[in-house]
Amino acid sequence: GGLPYVLTAHEGSAAFAADVMGRLTGAPGLCIATLGPGATNLTTGVGNAYLDRSPLLALTCNLPTAQLGRRIQMAIDHHALFRPLTKATLALREGAVASVLAEALQVALSEPLGPVHLDLPEDVALAPATEAVPAPPSGRRLAAAPEPARRRAAELLGAARRPVAVLGSSAMRLRNPGLLQAVIERHRLPFATTTMAKGMISEEHPLSLGCIERARRQVQRELLGGADLVVGLGYDVVEVEYEAWLGKVPLLSIDVDPVDADASVTIAHEVVGDLDASLGWLAQLPPARPEWGADLAARHRERFQRALRPPRAGFVPHHAIDVVRAALPRDGILAFDVGAHTHQIASQWTAHAPRTFLITNGWSSMGFGLPAAIAAKLACPERPVVAIVGDGCFQMTVGEVAVARRLGLSLPIVVLDDGWLSLIQVKQVRRRFGLYGTDLGEQALVDPPAHYFGVPAIGAGSAAELARALTDALVADHPTVIEARVDPGHYLDTVYD
Repeated sequence: GGLPYVLTAHEGSAAFAADVMGRLTGAPGLCIATLGPGATNLTTGVGNAYLDRSPLLALTCNLPTAQLGRRIQMAIDHHALFRPLTKATLALREGAVASVLAEALQVALSEPLGPVHLDLPEDVALAPATEAVPAPPSGRRLAAAPEPARRRAAELLGAARRPVAVLGSSAMRLRNPGLLQAVIERHRLPFATTTMAKGMISEEHPLSLGCIERARRQVQRELLGGADLVVGLGYDVVEVEYEAWLGKVPLLSIDVDPVDADASVTIAHEVVGDLDASLGWLAQLPPARPEWGADLAARHRERFQRALRPPRAGFVPHHAIDVVRAALPRDGILAFDVGAHTHQIASQWTAHAPRTFLITNGWSSMGFGLPAAIAAKLACPERPVVAIVGDGCFQMTVGEVAVARRLGLSLPIVVLDDGWLSLIQVKQVRRRFGLYGTDLGEQALVDPPAHYFGVPAIGAGSAAELARALTDALVADHPTVIEARVDPGHYLDTVYD
């Protein structure tokens, strides 16, 4: 019995991995750290679960109960530390461990999902376990939206002639993800997605428009600006606020939360309540009557994807991303990190199924990709998993390759090695600042070392070399680091256009 234990190189990685275990399994991931600096390290990943809304339990060890509150080595107020980053922070005390744990599980699993912090004093941890173990609780569901609110939504949808749906990250938590496609097809709604919602409906669907507000965002804004109604389906503004892209198009929001937007947004109507119930009701309505051309989405996708691949000599990021997409099966899982490549991947990658596209877009922390990939491979050992990380992110989490080796994971880790913190570099150029603090000083490097902590490292200077290395790495019985030396120049064309 007992839970499997995975020792990570850094506590933040443990929390990122626990976040992803929660996303993929539906059960809260558990991460543990010691007091003081261990707890502060843990907070980065816990904050990720808070803004990205993943069920998670974060357990911190602490001083014996009698010493709590004193100025003692490593001691800080853990509850004050975690309070802004969690749904609740609870103290475990002798005789009340089981009841508090049951409360924590219920809070973490109640909509909106999220992390709960548990603080465990040393004496409580060492005390005999005498309490009965309660049955695992389930989370509380939201009530269905009121019928008048749903009726008004039906009127607006029925009157629209150029409606577009935008799927957001709340939809990732649907009990029945198939409801999204049922609504889209019932009403023939062209649909776009946010970054985290990619794959909730296959992006090869004939009504798919692709991802918004990432690379080549102006192409998407142009089409969305021609709509007469945007229908936000599970759209969480933590990914990108409506006022960034919606303009004057009226908004019909169908979500678990009220809309958080500034006064520039025209909110035509809101339906707030259990998302499964709202979508199930929408799927039964008489079909809407959009007047978009039958080939609108296909023509738009072709234009969008072409714009994402500006002609460039040499080996560039969009070449590398296409190679990984071709190598990874449709049901394979991609986990990736934060940087300029995030924007490119989000727009360029074709996602085919829910929970196959792992990224943080609420917290948006560097360091997510590699621990996320490790967790995905542990949660879904029968499925191929690939990590794509930037060289800056790799420097932050390179110690986790030793974890993947220790676990014996078949895991290709593709490092897009361009020698820059490219997203900051793009911002500096856009704002006509000088380049400062973004050069990683690696331009002279040609080949990687032979290994990182015993994990073989391979250099790839072309699409063909990357394809060969990936083919081998996907069938290896160990992790492999593949350093793809790419020229980041086209980010200036595609990112923050």
